[in-house]
Amino acid sequence: MVGFASLSSSSSFSSSSSSSSSSSSTTARTLSTAVLFLAAALAPSPALAFHAPSRPSSSSSVPSSFSSSSSSGRRPQLSSSRNRLTVTMETPLETGTGSSATSKSSGGGLPPPGTGPYKGPSSFPLLDSVRYPHDMKRFDMKELKQLAHELRWDTLGHVSKTGGHLGSSLGVIELTVALHYVFNTPDDRICWDVSHQVYPHKILTGRRDRMHSLRQTNGLSGFAKRSESEYDAFGAGHSSTSISSALGMSVGKLLTNKRVNNCIAVIGDGAITGGMAFEALNNAGYLRSRMVVILNDNGQVSLPTGTHSAGGVVPAGALSSYTSRLLSSKPFQDFRSFAKGLNRLMPSELQDLNAKLDEYARGLIQGGTLFEELGFYYIGPVDGHDLENLVPILENLRDSPSTKPVLLHVKTEKGYGYPPAEAASDKYHGVAKFDLSTGKQFKGGNKGGPPSLTTTFANALCEIATEDRTVVGITAAMPGGTGMDIFGKRFPKRTFDVGIAEQHAVTFAAGMAIEGLKPFCCIYSTFMQRGYDQVVHDVVIQKLPVRMILDRAGLVGNDGPTHHGSFDLSYLGALPDIVIMAPSDEVELMNLLETAYETNDLPSVVRYPRGAGYGLELLRKELGYVGLQEIPKRGKAVTRGKGRLINYRGDGPAPAAPAVKVGLLSVGTRLLDTVKAAREIEKSMPGVSVTVADARFVKPLDKEMIASLARENDVLITIEENSVGGFGSFVQQFLLEEGLMDGGRLRLRSMVLPDKFIEAGPQSDQYDQAGLAAHHIVEKAAGLVQGAKDGKILQQQQQQQQQQQQQQQGPPAVVPAAAGVGMGKSSRQGTSFQVLP
Repeated sequence: MVGFASLSSSSSFSSSSSSSSSSSSTTARTLSTAVLFLAAALAPSPALAFHAPSRPSSSSSVPSSFSSSSSSGRRPQLSSSRNRLTVTMETPLETGTGSSATSKSSGGGLPPPGTGPYKGPSSFPLLDSVRYPHDMKRFDMKELKQLAHELRWDTLGHVSKTGGHLGSSLGVIELTVALHYVFNTPDDRICWDVSHQVYPHKILTGRRDRMHSLRQTNGLSGFAKRSESEYDAFGAGHSSTSISSALGMSVGKLLTNKRVNNCIAVIGDGAITGGMAFEALNNAGYLRSRMVVILNDNGQVSLPTGTHSAGGVVPAGALSSYTSRLLSSKPFQDFRSFAKGLNRLMPSELQDLNAKLDEYARGLIQGGTLFEELGFYYIGPVDGHDLENLVPILENLRDSPSTKPVLLHVKTEKGYGYPPAEAASDKYHGVAKFDLSTGKQFKGGNKGGPPSLTTTFANALCEIATEDRTVVGITAAMPGGTGMDIFGKRFPKRTFDVGIAEQHAVTFAAGMAIEGLKPFCCIYSTFMQRGYDQVVHDVVIQKLPVRMILDRAGLVGNDGPTHHGSFDLSYLGALPDIVIMAPSDEVELMNLLETAYETNDLPSVVRYPRGAGYGLELLRKELGYVGLQEIPKRGKAVTRGKGRLINYRGDGPAPAAPAVKVGLLSVGTRLLDTVKAAREIEKSMPGVSVTVADARFVKPLDKEMIASLARENDVLITIEENSVGGFGSFVQQFLLEEGLMDGGRLRLRSMVLPDKFIEAGPQSDQYDQAGLAAHHIVEKAAGLVQGAKDGKILQQQQQQQQQQQQQQQGPPAVVPAAAGVGMGKSSRQGTSFQVLP
């Protein structure tokens, strides 16, 4: 049973609170004092309380020596004045010898792989015995702590080999163990918001033997996924959905007369900044539905938290500041814990009195927490790494007959228990494969190569902003992923991180545009889906010049279907009065960014993919930048709605007198593969010439260039990394309206993402699944080229037959028209006919 605070802490609170509330009534103070004295009489020896202990703040760097006695993998020693039990790991964190470790992935000064100071246990006896959560039910508290220790290192071991979202998972190890120990999953529902943190949950729910396939082709998803396990109550990937889904499940259990109704939403302090979370909180309080919301507060609202912006370097949003004040309000925690412990010990006739006291205390200290005002019963803050505290609290919530929703506020540390993660600015939120003993990441691939397109965009925007003080940058809690961290370092007062609030970000940008600023609203393509109504209603209808920069357009690799930017050309292209651009390389990204900057009469969009640029050599060799001497720092605006032809042959000649002409019209990310395909087509198909064009613009279309390609080629293929309903559909609509398809001569096809969700895996695998690699373009063209050849042969045969028939029939007879009757046009057989009045 959870005990209550000692007399010393309660008395201390009484003294401090009375001095800060001199305006409160004497009656209330007397009531408060009376119950405090009653508590003193009843209080046992100091025991566990609901509040979190004072925990030392994370060090800014990893200690030079890391032994079992100072391990961050164990519970830190607590101040004796807090009267709390210390939670210790039953198996000390094993360490090796070696030099100081560092969290930086550059690897400077790090020992060779496998020789660093961080090592987990050599065996996992308890974890090996847990296949599903019911296997944990027999464990005592000592064994639960040991299980958590083994689970942390097992998670580290798997992610070190696959990469993935590590920091969030390390931060909820103890919470995950406590939830699965207390609740009867999967019948009891646990909804993980965003679900970055579900790796420990997956290990405990029958998927440990598949963790090696995490985020790989045909492997485990990096997020909760209903089709993967019955223990994944609700699929996720985007934020702020857990409370709504858990509330729906709670109501569903109630209306279907389920005997037990335990629905839990686990949501972070970042995700709870999303408006949808507050919509759900508001509704849950109104419905008084039984559910538990666990607010996992780790101070990591944005990625990374601490980016320079107009709000400083603190986590984005007033809500984060509010929860931080709750965490630091130690007297408030002690008094609330005391009141709840006392209420369970009082005779029934005194419980109503204590409830009034509890209500009075809330108003005395904070005016009532925000969550209580929304209709929730607030408990906390609670140390999220303390199993001896978490388990009894969750058991009490499980067994409570109350139907009122509860918010349990837990304090955790992202990356907890692994010093390189604890010391990193992003807490190892997302990592590549890494050496477990040192924390060194093996990012590989692009060291010394071209910068990422995100970095290219951010640097180019900085160049623009240097000359124009009206340029501002906006991000929705993703400064690192969108380049706003780079922009923020240069222009902190012009950088705005709004938290996980895409809807607000778009309308916020619209308001800025009205006042003459030039807002660049930088959001992942997949996350812009959340702000679509604001794009339509607040920006496009009013023709406000908001520049929407969509990173991660197209297939994104290991994060899978929740993060692919598959639909933006379709959902944005359906709107009138908007300029949509899709650059194909880093130079074009800068050029089209400059074009967006100079677009002051309409909203504009620049969408670009995840990944690095091509670099100068590849641009010159493959994409026709023959005269380019260096990559510019800033682009040059292009004419709106004008595409370009790609000189992919260099100085080489085109095929002489081609029998079939093929046009390949690419937009955005697939241009390099299109060029490779063009070379292969001309090489492998004699008598075929290929024209490659880069559309650049989805709206407005370059109608002149598209019409020319349709007239001059026998085959025309559009290529885009977007779903059906995008660029190819717009091209087809234009050609149909212009009558350029009427003769049946042109063979037109569109290559788009298939009508299915493509699962996680390397991007190269995903392009193969999507049918958008170079060899797929060649295959598509081959069939159409053969069809065009067959069609030309058939046409020639038909012409020859007609000529032979005409020669056999002789000259056609002419029937003179009667007076007053007009002559009609001759038919295909050469005969005339009369048109009667």
